Amino acid sequence: MQFDDNISFNNFINEDTEFIPLMSSDDEKVMNEESTPEDLPILPLKNTVLFPGVVIPITAGRDKSVHLIEQANKGNKIIGVVAQTDEEIENPSANDIHKIGTVAKIIRLFKMPDGNITVIIQGKKRFSIEEITRTEPFLTAKISVIEDKKTNQSTAKFQALINSIRDVATTIVKESPNIPSEAAFALKNIESNNFLVNFISSNLNLDVEEKQALLEEVDLNKRAKDVLRYLTQEMQMLEVKNQIQTKVRSEFDQQQREYFLQQQMKTIQEELGGNSSEKEIEEMRERAKSKKWSKDISQLFQKELQKLQRINPQVPEHGIQRNYLEFLLDLPWQSYTPDRFNLKRAERVLNRDHFGLEDVKDRILEHLAVLKLKGDLRAPILCLVGPPGVGKTSLGKSIAESLGRKYIRMALGGMRDEAEIRGHRKTYIGAMPGRLLQLIKKSGTGNPVFVLDEIDKLSRDSHGDPSSAMLEVLDPEQNVEFYDNYLEMGYDLSKVLFIATANSLSTIHPALRDRMEIIEVTGYTVEEKVEIARRHLLPDQLKEHGLKHDQLKITPAVMTKIIEHYTRESGVRGLNKVMAKIARRLARKLASEESIPEKLDWTEAQKILGAFRYQPDPYEEQEHPGVVAGLAWTPVGGDLLYIESLAAKGSGKLSITGNLGDVMKESARIAQSYLRYKADEYNIPQEAFTKWDVHIHVPEGATPKDGPSAGITMFTALASLYTQRLVRKAIAMTGEMTLRGKVLPVGGIKEKILAAKRAGIKEIILCKDNRKDIEEIKDEYVKGVKFHYVNTLDEVLNIALLDKKVKNAVSFKSE
Repeated sequence: MQFDDNISFNNFINEDTEFIPLMSSDDEKVMNEESTPEDLPILPLKNTVLFPGVVIPITAGRDKSVHLIEQANKGNKIIGVVAQTDEEIENPSANDIHKIGTVAKIIRLFKMPDGNITVIIQGKKRFSIEEITRTEPFLTAKISVIEDKKTNQSTAKFQALINSIRDVATTIVKESPNIPSEAAFALKNIESNNFLVNFISSNLNLDVEEKQALLEEVDLNKRAKDVLRYLTQEMQMLEVKNQIQTKVRSEFDQQQREYFLQQQMKTIQEELGGNSSEKEIEEMRERAKSKKWSKDISQLFQKELQKLQRINPQVPEHGIQRNYLEFLLDLPWQSYTPDRFNLKRAERVLNRDHFGLEDVKDRILEHLAVLKLKGDLRAPILCLVGPPGVGKTSLGKSIAESLGRKYIRMALGGMRDEAEIRGHRKTYIGAMPGRLLQLIKKSGTGNPVFVLDEIDKLSRDSHGDPSSAMLEVLDPEQNVEFYDNYLEMGYDLSKVLFIATANSLSTIHPALRDRMEIIEVTGYTVEEKVEIARRHLLPDQLKEHGLKHDQLKITPAVMTKIIEHYTRESGVRGLNKVMAKIARRLARKLASEESIPEKLDWTEAQKILGAFRYQPDPYEEQEHPGVVAGLAWTPVGGDLLYIESLAAKGSGKLSITGNLGDVMKESARIAQSYLRYKADEYNIPQEAFTKWDVHIHVPEGATPKDGPSAGITMFTALASLYTQRLVRKAIAMTGEMTLRGKVLPVGGIKEKILAAKRAGIKEIILCKDNRKDIEEIKDEYVKGVKFHYVNTLDEVLNIALLDKKVKNAVSFKSE
């Protein structure tokens, strides 16, 4: 028999259990009054002594012992338990066992998968073997019960002895790290003095012979004194042990302690099936041999790897250090994708995916040509600026394909934390590198095409300014050594082709704007949209909705009407949704086994798309003075903007309506002030400014409007009103004015020109400095439009106003 210290009583005790783990005086009295058979089967134990009242688990593996327990469990469950004199003997005889043992009752029996039996027994009484009656199939003996010598337990001396035992045992439980704290609770709640002595005797760290001597002692007072002596020795040994451990621990310095613990951990891991930490470190060292990095980086890696070896794998710093080294290994150090120098192929790819955008395509092909000739060139930092939906973001994919590079994109909209760009310092738990290096690591190459989407939407807060962090990224002179807080060293970004996109330059940091090569991506003309829809949008949507890409055709005339009546945008995002709606309707018909047309006519298109969403803005001929057509830029393209003015008798008050911004209101006041200054030259009586109220209105009052480009339009409208001269037909204008009568250039010229042409405008007045913008526009877009370039407001009036006055002209002179 062998005692198993690792079996927990909690696995065996429940409300149905028949024994009491902590015995009271009443329980002890009941147990002593129980009758005991004269003949008992004798169960020898190798290394355990059972005391009365104590509950222990034992594991039986010998055939005789298994047979004995099974037979007893079927009967009255009473057995005799004695300790062997020599635990090495496998088949003990009567001479190999002690003569004094303990009557025990079998409480519960468990059969193990390996054939052994685990049984829980509780000691009852001491007995002495009088005679061995049988040896087969197991030992059986005639016994006599040994009664304890009567002891007066009420004396103060005995009570002091018991209290000393209880206190010393409790102290040992508290000081020893190997004894569970529940043992102190058990000691406190034991009522019976006899059971307390037996319980402690059973749990003392003694050999079998010493425990057997305690069992054979019938005098409780002497047995208690022996127990106290053993307890005192145990406590003294524990104190010395703790003192030695404390002294040794204080003498160990940190490095020796870490080494000692590492060796222990290494041994444990080897026992469990291999050292995973050492294996990881060795794998990292092998990977580092194949990396194409500089000597400085190699030295840093080896230094950090040695640091990882010294860190306990169980502490959080180990994970942080391992992640850092893995990130170092995963970064593409001097690993580049070879560029394709086939310019014709690159041009084909760009033209295949995007219609128009000639400036962008030319710049990419120029860069590729120089790279082909020189072999090495710092990548340009391009910034594509234009309205939504014109293909700025998707252009990055085409550029990557044309160059044969990897494509990655980072959305900057709403980013407000500088750490998103530069990363966190790796000393923090959960530290990560910046998204910039994370994406480059994901691409696996050091020269991808990197699209910084919506760079104008960067914001800032208490965590820093991402725009300022981007200054180093987008500076060709600095990004050779881009510093990431997590990496803690420079990383070369000079080979990365950065392409930023933005809707407006006004919100981009000035220093950041200065580092980028700005390329204006203007809106598409109707003609360009027609071609884009027919070549790309419609076939893609048909394929997306389960149809063949050539299953439906739309003529240019019908497509033009669809664009004019169902979309109003600079790009083609809304037009793509319209094509999707048409494709869905056709897919529904085809799924319902209805016929679908090969060509979509205008009538069928109206049925699918419903009522018109927009009406084109044709030029309206005016017979009234003070009404002039201006040209405006909007986020969705150019637009025709009418300036209306009206005079009524009053006190010279100027009213401005139409949901206008401060700049437009100021333009109206400047125009009136200049006309008043030049009143004599323009034959305008002074009474017009003092006795007449003027009201300026810009239609579509629900739409906010602002900007200086309507300056000369307001001036012309007021001049027409005050002089009562007719405005030339089919003419529009745009330009800023000054108080000295100068005309200044404005932006958005291409969009404005396209809007004028759509509306049927034949003549346009512009500042002379805007001539360069007109020259950049394709001739086919400006065909049929005459341009007048001016420097002064006098030139504007000479072109825009006719000498003929309107019918029923109003006279501003006093009668």
